[in-house]
Amino acid sequence: MKYASDTTYDKPGSCPVCNMDLKAIEKTSKVVSDAAISEESIFNLTSQWHTQNGKTIELKDLKGKTLVMVMIYTSCKAACPRLAADMRNIEAQIPDEKIKNTQFVLVSIDPKIDTPERLRAFAKENFMNGEQWTFLQGTENGVREFANVLSVKYKEISPIDFSHSNIISVFNAKGELVHQQEGLGVDNKETVQSIIEVTPS
Repeated sequence: MKYASDTTYDKPGSCPVCNMDLKAIEKTSKVVSDAAISEESIFNLTSQWHTQNGKTIELKDLKGKTLVMVMIYTSCKAACPRLAADMRNIEAQIPDEKIKNTQFVLVSIDPKIDTPERLRAFAKENFMNGEQWTFLQGTENGVREFANVLSVKYKEISPIDFSHSNIISVFNAKGELVHQQEGLGVDNKETVQSIIEVTPS
């Protein structure tokens, strides 16, 4: 007997060979989307993160939008407030039709102190509580792994103080790095242009 095991049908009904009822097979978006991830994508990282709203996510949950990412910690009194200001300045230059497809992500390098509640308070204090802003608290291993991918160096120099790189990174919708800006208060023209170029309207 010949079986049509490799045959698929696009309508409900019965199999013409064995008369069994045909059932729809759901195609999960996960299989399709994971296949599109390149080796260079940050979406290959499987660490879990907590947002400022207490939601648990993986980085690949941010897929589909241009990501503008920076690593900070909320008890920082020097560089981090300036990095936050630089992020706001960049966000203010993105056209309205691009903002909906752009996510600004601040990742804490101090997961012990920076709870979701603390990150939420920091977001509010810094006028970064719109839908386009995401703050992430991870595990120490997850933070270290993420920092290595971004080439961000950081070191704890006291229980509440870190030395760290000041780098803002831009990733396309597939999680691939397309631009980095290093320094505080630097000219962000190239950063803004890179975001506009890779972000659909």
